[in-house]
Amino acid sequence: MCEELMVRHGAPTLAGLKTGSLFRCPFAGERAMQDCVRHWNRRLTPKGLRLLPLRWQDGRALLYLYRPARLARDLQCPEARALLAPRGYCCDDPTRCVGRLMQRLRQAEEFPHEIGLFLSYPPEDVRGFIQSPACGYKCVGCWKVYGDPRAAQRTFGQYRRCTACYQAQLARGTALERLAVAG
Repeated sequence: MCEELMVRHGAPTLAGLKTGSLFRCPFAGERAMQDCVRHWNRRLTPKGLRLLPLRWQDGRALLYLYRPARLARDLQCPEARALLAPRGYCCDDPTRCVGRLMQRLRQAEEFPHEIGLFLSYPPEDVRGFIQSPACGYKCVGCWKVYGDPRAAQRTFGQYRRCTACYQAQLARGTALERLAVAG
């Protein structure tokens, strides 16, 4: 897998600013994808990161780069639990939650809206999107904001700056493992 893709779509996760990032990546076959995921997990797991293929379709994998420890904390939020429990998630076990997300992604034609909770979106924004995806939002950036637009704009700016910085460092030859912050 191209390191550039992981940095372009996952720099804030690599930097420890957010719980997880999603991106699609083409592979020559499912075996090549599995080998690549194993390769990166050997390098990134010591930094507290994990890479998982959530779905394989048409020669491309939907990859989830995330911080399991941070996801466990995120899933303890009462509002996140209230959104996930009716959808069959066991919030006491983050690994089972990711498994349930994989199941929902494979069964549904569209993304399950609760996916934002796995990507550090504020629960109030995820709830707003679930209740009214087409209207009622206050601004749009990395996600539709139904709650605090100022806080979201600060976060969007932080993610943009982080991504630009990481892309520049990668272009200068810094190894991806060195860009990943331990945590």
